[in-house]
Amino acid sequence: MKTVSIIIPCRNEEKFIGKCLDSIIVQDYPKDRLKILVVDGMSEDGTRKVLSQYIKIYAFIKILDNPKKIVPTALNSGIKNAHGEIIVRMDVHTEYAPDYVTRCLQVLEQTGADNVGGAARTKADSYIQKAVSIAYKTSFGVGGAKFHDENYEGYIDTVTYGCWRKTTLERIGLFDEELVRNQDDELNLRLIRSGGKIWQSPEIRSWYYPRASIVALFKQYIQYGYWKVRVIQKHKIPASIRHIVPGAFVGLLVILAVLSPFSQLSLKILAGLFVFYGATNLGASLIACKEPSTWKYIPVMPIIFAAYHFGYGYGFLRGVLDFVILKKQAGETFTKITRNEKG
Repeated sequence: MKTVSIIIPCRNEEKFIGKCLDSIIVQDYPKDRLKILVVDGMSEDGTRKVLSQYIKIYAFIKILDNPKKIVPTALNSGIKNAHGEIIVRMDVHTEYAPDYVTRCLQVLEQTGADNVGGAARTKADSYIQKAVSIAYKTSFGVGGAKFHDENYEGYIDTVTYGCWRKTTLERIGLFDEELVRNQDDELNLRLIRSGGKIWQSPEIRSWYYPRASIVALFKQYIQYGYWKVRVIQKHKIPASIRHIVPGAFVGLLVILAVLSPFSQLSLKILAGLFVFYGATNLGASLIACKEPSTWKYIPVMPIIFAAYHFGYGYGFLRGVLDFVILKKQAGETFTKITRNEKG
């Protein structure tokens, strides 16, 4: 039986790391073939204290330091220190089915794929978090990516988290440490362009806790849009048209807003676009909340959709300005962690 190394990037996760580890500890995969590497970005809260308590009980859990404090350096450190033949990437804000690791290895073996994973299922504790979860599963909200479809099985361009043979990662190169966000998308794009294949299976189940505030969601998607520009710049072409639509839309609105004081036509087009977007947003919100149990989320759903679209679109335009036009490095706004205990 293969040895599996689970890599968990972590920073200031005192409130969540225990729940994550608990769902990993109960995995049905043999514990003598399981290694958990928590790569901590020099946490300043009580995360280390929580981890030390687990390490005293479970010998297969180990802490690694991540002085650079970002996800790709954590992942690369974990991969380099992993002794297992199989690498499974996990996230602190996610819970995992007891057979998650077992299913990953089964699908990896059965399909012959280079990376496997499951759909982006969600869990929620609060009103906003539940509303974000609903929006997260809609085509209008996130562009119709297949990894949001819990029933989809087959080849895909990117997958939630991932499970690889270590030799695959060594062959294509590890995660790009420049990318604060989108490092998983970039690696998967590189994998596919090298001739590799990615497979999604509904049997691989995990549940992600999305942002619990609209502000945190907006900031998250600013970063997603921003760093997507760097990925496109690196590979010369977007992986999907959905990656550029929000930026193009927001850019058009900005151009029309600048021209409107001097052009009645621009003003009319701008007003028409806002009306069209507002009507479309409202219609999508009603469809997303069509079940009686979800009617209570209708008032906030248009705001959440707008946070997705305008956050990503603004971030994309800032990425074009910084990376393409000014050729400068990212500032703190685009590198700082967007999730806190409220979001």
